Amino acid sequence: MVVTLGDSVPAGTACDCTPFPDLYAHRASPGATSINLAEPGFDTTDVQEQLDAGDVRADIRAANVVILMAGANDMAAAFDSGDDYPATARSVRTTVSSIVDTVRREHSGPVEVLVLGYWNVVADGAVGLSTYGPDGLAEARQATRDCNDALRQAAESSGATYLDTSVAFTGDPTGLLAADGDHPNAAGHRAIADLLEKQWPFRPA
Repeated sequence: MVVTLGDSVPAGTACDCTPFPDLYAHRASPGATSINLAEPGFDTTDVQEQLDAGDVRADIRAANVVILMAGANDMAAAFDSGDDYPATARSVRTTVSSIVDTVRREHSGPVEVLVLGYWNVVADGAVGLSTYGPDGLAEARQATRDCNDALRQAAESSGATYLDTSVAFTGDPTGLLAADGDHPNAAGHRAIADLLEKQWPFRPA
């Protein structure tokens, strides 16, 4: 069973399609169950608090794989307000490490935890360029690098595996994004599922 925690990206917001966690689970094993607990608007603290719920912990205990994709909303808030990216990234790192530790403590047996990074923490492609301009889009990419560094460090320190999804969105990502420029479209979700299938060696039963 695959259990997914996170924000609007794994939740499939603005896509009207099957989101990548479900695609991945069903490709890995046709009979695999995918429980997608990701929620639009969630930041890392929201995910941490979500783990207090008894039904969520029960799902975690039954999981073979836990996918975690959170942190974009933390960094997007810093981007919008002009706050310090490194300070926000440190908070993301601490909270994500705590989430992974909680998952491992809650699980009665071995569980694979995969932490996913982002191609951009705000709108990208043609929408991002129109909204922020070249300088603003460059600034957004710096915020994204800080976020991804924090997620990678959190994964390394907690024994999870980090996967950089930006490699699926190289060049102009417009064709992989929904009309809002902020979330993957069906092709984008397939691209992330392809990346998971190619790079993630675990196959859930």
